[in-house]
Amino acid sequence: MPAIEVRDLRRRRGDVEAVRGISFTVETGEIFGLLGPNGAGKTSTIEVLEGLDRHDHGTVRVLGQEMPTGAASVKERIGVQLQTTGLPRYLTVAETIALFASFYRQAPADPDHLIARLGLTGLKRRMNSRLSGGERQRVALALALVNDPEILFLDEPSVGLDPHARRELWAIIREWQSSGKTVFLTTHDMHEAESLCDRVAILDHGQIVAEGPVPALIASADAEHAIWVEADGVALGDGFETDVMAVSRVLRDGDGVLIYSTDAMATMASLLELRGRGALSFASFQLRIASLEDVFLRSTGRMIDS
Repeated sequence: MPAIEVRDLRRRRGDVEAVRGISFTVETGEIFGLLGPNGAGKTSTIEVLEGLDRHDHGTVRVLGQEMPTGAASVKERIGVQLQTTGLPRYLTVAETIALFASFYRQAPADPDHLIARLGLTGLKRRMNSRLSGGERQRVALALALVNDPEILFLDEPSVGLDPHARRELWAIIREWQSSGKTVFLTTHDMHEAESLCDRVAILDHGQIVAEGPVPALIASADAEHAIWVEADGVALGDGFETDVMAVSRVLRDGDGVLIYSTDAMATMASLLELRGRGALSFASFQLRIASLEDVFLRSTGRMIDS
């Protein structure tokens, strides 16, 4: 039985249809990523899955329970880490974890093991008000895991973490998956999604515009070569669309442009020739290996945080 089944989900926010008939399945034991720009409908979708909101149309089943009628049962069996978690200021880390464990009828017998695994042993007696951003993220993850959930929902889990802490977090997530648990992840970090997720769905304007195993999606993006052209301090002109050879699409982003080319060698030679005779001005260019970011750009036409 799949961990999550969604069929023709629709959700309105006032006059706006935030989610417009999406369907997907999350298999038990996989890490599934839901990606999309701000306003794409991710939050509306996740709140329905977590039992925090009702949908207007469609069928949603989580752990075999139809939502929202089965929400009370589902909430006992899932863990949720929000991007920002409000912690009781005047409780210690150990007191907070004990408090949250008491909310569940069945919680792990040894919360100290969870504390040790998340590197919180030295913080057990520290007040939440004295925690750094990265420490708060680790406590929030401990609270999400305290009931030994079958599905772990993670919303931007590595925000505020330094590179070392982020890799430790990824190791914990993979370890959790290896025990047969399911992870549902949202992130704006394409490297994080590419490193962790078995499959992803990309949401844009309330609809799924790409879905599948990460390697297959990246392989599909490799049909076009991506060339990043960096500006040299002046605004880049419009010649990329018309003058450079073999260009299929151009995306502009602040300090440069991302060119998608059907013939990388021809495009790069054309860039050098045009700069040599003063028709274009730029600082440098770089051929990029296809990545999940290219899949996202091709599918939505915009950068992840736009």
